[in-house]
Amino acid sequence: MIPRHAKGTLQRLAKGFPVVALTGPRQSGKTTLAREVFADKPYVTLENPEELSFADQDPRRFLARFPEGAVLDEVQRCPTLLSWLQGLVDERRRMADFVLIGSAQFDLMAGIAQSLAGRVGRVELLPLSGAEMGAAHSPTTLDEMMFKGGYPALYDRDVSPSDWFANYVVTYVERDVRQLIAVRDLGQFQRFIRMCAARSGQLLNLSALGADCGISATTARDWISVLETSYLVTRLLPHHRNFGKRLVKTPKLYFLDVGLMAWLLGIRDAQMLETHAARGALFETWAVTELIKQRFNAGQSAELFFWRDSLGHEVDVVFETPEGLQAIEFKSGSTLASDWANGPRQWQSLAERDKTPLRTPGLVFGGAGRYELQGCEVLGWREFAGIA
Repeated sequence: MIPRHAKGTLQRLAKGFPVVALTGPRQSGKTTLAREVFADKPYVTLENPEELSFADQDPRRFLARFPEGAVLDEVQRCPTLLSWLQGLVDERRRMADFVLIGSAQFDLMAGIAQSLAGRVGRVELLPLSGAEMGAAHSPTTLDEMMFKGGYPALYDRDVSPSDWFANYVVTYVERDVRQLIAVRDLGQFQRFIRMCAARSGQLLNLSALGADCGISATTARDWISVLETSYLVTRLLPHHRNFGKRLVKTPKLYFLDVGLMAWLLGIRDAQMLETHAARGALFETWAVTELIKQRFNAGQSAELFFWRDSLGHEVDVVFETPEGLQAIEFKSGSTLASDWANGPRQWQSLAERDKTPLRTPGLVFGGAGRYELQGCEVLGWREFAGIA
């Protein structure tokens, strides 16, 4: 098992909250991590029909089986259980009494907000980050990294990404979709997911997306929400600072695993990525998710933004730090080009006029090493991910 960086965060939260929640996409390693950290607690999954029926029909007796607490998996399947948990943990006043695992963040978090507010420490666990893989486990080339993605099963089993993702989409994605929304035409939804993959790293135009899939913009918005709920995609909002220019207000769409995105685009081996038209979007998607994983593993919210003005000036990611705003541009090429720094430099000049505290802009590219280019800190992909 590859050690997960969220382990320390779980252990920290376990000292200060009676309930610890671990959420994330299916097969991201949630159950394995929770059972490792809380090995002394019994484990129950509500995917077991008998356990689910018991919890739903008699939650008091169900919970009474666990005088020392328990790890409860897929707990979003029984929302009423959360109300009973509230009374129980308030009575016992014991930290890390129950550990909740869920793969549908909306249902679980809605129940937590209603029944367990102030009692829950939460960690969101995405697939493996580059830093978690390290040099010992990470693919040796960037194309292999983008083709394979980060799901743990691809690193501890003898299975090809193409075989695994094909079954993942059928077994988990389509099943979860049926539970969350009534999709009459599953083929239409499959096309929708693939069209979303083709738009990862782009501004999200719901009307155009819906028209391409034969659905309304309203339905496209609802289906995007389902993909977000299942931790398959996320949206980055434009940064709120204007800097004297009219800003784009449309969010950008990103898949949360670049390997799944590549499979949905029909990429069946790493060699295809060398000349693929979506290579730049795949690299940007991988880099953005690396930043999200770093924050989630530390128990923080993502809080990443992008910046683009009406004249086309843009930087891929902007986020707040204690030292000031940090901007990062992503380029998939392995050879530095001098014009790659244009976007970050334009952003920096506008931000400086606004007297905004800034950090040195970053530029992450598909090559190797650490450099300085026209006022930007340049990092190769392995250095950026913490692999090198």
